[in-house]
Amino acid sequence: MRLLVASDPRFLDHDTGVGHPERPARLGAVERGLAAAGLTEAITLVTPRLATDDDLARVHDRGLVEALDRFGAAGGGHLDADTTVGPHSMEAARLAAGAGLELVDRLRAGEGDAGFCAVRPPGHHATPARPMGFCLFNNIAVVAAALADAGEKVVIVDYDAHHGNGTEQVFYRDPRVLFCSLHEWPLYPGTGALGDVGAGDGVGTTINVPLPAGATGDVYRRAVAELIAPAAEAHAATWLLVSAGFDAHRADPLAGMGLTAGDFADITGDLLALAPAGRRLLFLEGGYDLDGLAHSVGAALGRLVDVDHRPEAATGGGPGSDAVAAALLRHRQATS
Repeated sequence: MRLLVASDPRFLDHDTGVGHPERPARLGAVERGLAAAGLTEAITLVTPRLATDDDLARVHDRGLVEALDRFGAAGGGHLDADTTVGPHSMEAARLAAGAGLELVDRLRAGEGDAGFCAVRPPGHHATPARPMGFCLFNNIAVVAAALADAGEKVVIVDYDAHHGNGTEQVFYRDPRVLFCSLHEWPLYPGTGALGDVGAGDGVGTTINVPLPAGATGDVYRRAVAELIAPAAEAHAATWLLVSAGFDAHRADPLAGMGLTAGDFADITGDLLALAPAGRRLLFLEGGYDLDGLAHSVGAALGRLVDVDHRPEAATGGGPGSDAVAAALLRHRQATS
C-alpha cells in the first residue's frame, strides 16, 4: 500500500515568533515519527500546489484573501494574540490549502491508497471571514468543498483536542458534508456544544462530542463505533477527511486529554472503514509536544498502510462515556 505525503520546505518559512507552540520543529517531529514507524519505503512524497483565489473562494470571503495577501506583502504582523503572518506566511498558507487538492488528484489517479498533508499553518479554526487559532486558511474545508462541488459525499472527522469551529461554520447548513468533532470541553475556542447539530438543510450533519479532560482511547473508539460510523454510513460517504490534530495526546501542553500514540493508531484504524482505500485523506492540525507528536503521527499513519506501530500502549477507563451517550441521543433527535 502507498501513502502519499504532501509537504514542502517552504512551510518552514512561516515564522510564528520565538516561543510559539505552532513552530517549524513540528514538521521535523512528523518526519521522525514516520521514520520510526518504518514507513519510509511506503511513502511517496508529493509537492503541494498553491491554492488559487477560486479554490479559496469556495470557503473564504475574497475580501479576506485579498486583505491577507496585502498584509503579508507589507511584512505581516499579529492578527490576534495567537495568529501571526510573516513575510513568507501567505505562500505557506496557500500551499497548505492546496496540498489536499493535489493529493485528491493523485488519489483519484490511483497513485496511492491514502494521503497525509504534513502542512503548516494548520487550518480548522479559520472561518470564512476570520483567521484565528494559528490558522490562516481552512485547509480541510477547501478540499471538502471542492469534493462536494464535484458530487462527492464527504465525512470530516476532527479529533484535534480543540473544536474545529471554522470547519463547522463552513458546513453548518450544507447537507453534502458530515462534520464530526471529538474535542475537549471546555477549551478554546469555546464552540462545539452538544446541541450544535447543524441548521437548515444541514440539520443532523454536524455531530459534536464534547469530552471531559482526561478522556481515554476507549471513549473515542466508542464514539466512532456507535455514533460516527453509523452516521457516515447513513450519509453514504464517498470520501473521508480527517483533521488529525495530535494535541489530545496526554503530554500536550495546550490540552488536557488522555490519549497516547496507541490510541491514535486505534482511532485512525477505526475511521478507515468510513471510506474506501484511495478516498482517505488526513490533514495535520494540532500537536505541540514534539515527542508526543512524533509518536502519534507514526502510529496513526502506519494504520493507513497496514503497519501496526505502537510506541505507547492504548488507554482505557477514563471519563467521557456519558458524553458519548448524550451525543448519540442528540444526534438521533436531530435526525428523527
